[in-house]
Amino acid sequence: MRKIDLTSFNVATSETARNINRRIVLDLIRTRQPVSRADLARLSGLQRSTISVITDQLVKEQWIAEGAFGHLPRGRKPRFLHLNVERTGIIGINVRPSETNVALADLNARFIFQESFPTAANSNDFIEELIEHISALIKSHPQVFFEGIGVSVPGRVDLKSKRLVFAPNLGWRDVDFKTPLENATNLPVEIENAANACALAEIWFERRGEGISDLVAVTISEGIGTGIIANGQLLRGANGVAGEFGHVSIIENGELCKCGNR
Repeated sequence: MRKIDLTSFNVATSETARNINRRIVLDLIRTRQPVSRADLARLSGLQRSTISVITDQLVKEQWIAEGAFGHLPRGRKPRFLHLNVERTGIIGINVRPSETNVALADLNARFIFQESFPTAANSNDFIEELIEHISALIKSHPQVFFEGIGVSVPGRVDLKSKRLVFAPNLGWRDVDFKTPLENATNLPVEIENAANACALAEIWFERRGEGISDLVAVTISEGIGTGIIANGQLLRGANGVAGEFGHVSIIENGELCKCGNR
C-alpha cells in the first residue's frame, strides 16, 4: 500500500477540478481528433455544458480549432474539433556524444524544422552553443507560440534538481541545463534520460485503442539505455538508473568504465 504523507498536501479547489477536466478534454481531442463536442461528453463523462465551456475557452486560447461539420439525418450538425497545430511548437533537443539534434515539432509531433551540430567536449561551451541554436530557431519562426523545451541526455538525471548527474560517454558530471536555457529563452525546460524519453514518447503517442501499459524501450547508439514503463508509469528505480543494463557488471575484473566501475 502506498504511504500517504499527511504533512504535505494541497486542498483540492474548484480550480483544481477545472484544470483536471480541461486536461482530460484536451487529451481526448489529441488522441481522438477530429472529434465532436457530443463525443467528448460521451467519452469523458462530463456534462455537455461543461464540455462547451472548456472547448470554447480552448478555441479562444487557440489550443484547438473548429473544423468541418458532421452529417446527421436530422438535428443540429456537429462541428469537429482538432488541435491547432499551426499555433504551438515544442523544441526538442537530443544530446549525443558525437552530435546534438535540435528540432521544432507541432502538437501532432510532426517536425517543422531540424538541424544538428557537433557536441562540444566541454559542457559550458556546449550550453553556450546550444543557446545560440535555440535562439536562432525561435527568431526564425515568429509565427509559432513556443510551449517549452525538452532535452534528452545520455545519462542519469536527478528528478528533483533536473540536473544531469553523470553522462559516462560525455564525461560530464553535475551539469545544469535547465537554468541557463530557461534564463536565455524564458521557456520552461524539462530534462530527461534519453531512454526514458523514448519510453515516454511510445506511451504518449501510442495508437488509439492499443492501451499499452507495459513496455521496455532499448536505445542503442554510443551506449545502451533502457526505459521501462510498468502499469503506465515510468520506472526510475531508487537511484534513477532502473533498467540501465549497459552498466551491469559481467566480468569481475573487466575494463574500467568511465563511471568508475568494471
